[in-house]
Amino acid sequence: MDLQLKDKVAVVTGASKGIGLAIADAFGREGAQVVAGSRSITPELDELHEKYGVSAVPVDLSTADGPGMLVQRAVDRYGKVDILVNNLGAATARPSFLDVDDDEWQRIFNMTLFSAVRASRAALPHLLDADGSSVINISSINARLPFPAVVDYSAAKAGLTSLTKSLSEEFAPRGVRVNAIAPGPVRTPFWTAPGSFADATAAQAGTSAQEVMDTVVPQSMGISTGRVTEAHEVASLALFLVSPLAGNITGAEFTIDGGQVKTL
Repeated sequence: MDLQLKDKVAVVTGASKGIGLAIADAFGREGAQVVAGSRSITPELDELHEKYGVSAVPVDLSTADGPGMLVQRAVDRYGKVDILVNNLGAATARPSFLDVDDDEWQRIFNMTLFSAVRASRAALPHLLDADGSSVINISSINARLPFPAVVDYSAAKAGLTSLTKSLSEEFAPRGVRVNAIAPGPVRTPFWTAPGSFADATAAQAGTSAQEVMDTVVPQSMGISTGRVTEAHEVASLALFLVSPLAGNITGAEFTIDGGQVKTL
């Protein structure tokens, strides 16, 4: 199926690994011109440059100037921006809300919410000049699902979901569609890197990190399909939502969690 994304210019934040990397890869395969921002340039991003010409930009997107710098690099190189994917986010599991101080709240909000605010503010003047432009915000089921271990991340994602609605309400009449994707657990380094959630859960359960991702997480979280989501599945949804095939979808939030969230 032709998603009509060839030569569209897509800016992707937090693109060095996980969902962001999968999205950059997917857009590259569709023939889009991808500008991928991350704090460090990974071998995986170098590979995407070789395969699809993806432009990897080293930038700290948690700073006040970082998101604007990334958008400007896209404009300088290609003269336009058609698509913005706000993917950057961070979470650190802690025992209690009482363990999260002001500095940590600020750090998580800078990465997870304010990076999207700043990137959107920088990109929208260019998106308004483009034909059929779109913003995708990668939110989370934690925006609606209580999980005290990542209370700051959950609050930031709730803000991102609200931002999606507000931006759509203002800019959809002017030709910019804005939607959110809310994944549940996804098999990414967020879960699987050494010392991350899978390792911590494995230590508590007396099993392996692989078993945690394959069995413990799906069972304990009530995932109806019996498995966690793969990053390429989130990327496929993002591709569809920014394509002309989804041309009248805006202000919507799409959950991709294998049926974990049971309520309407």
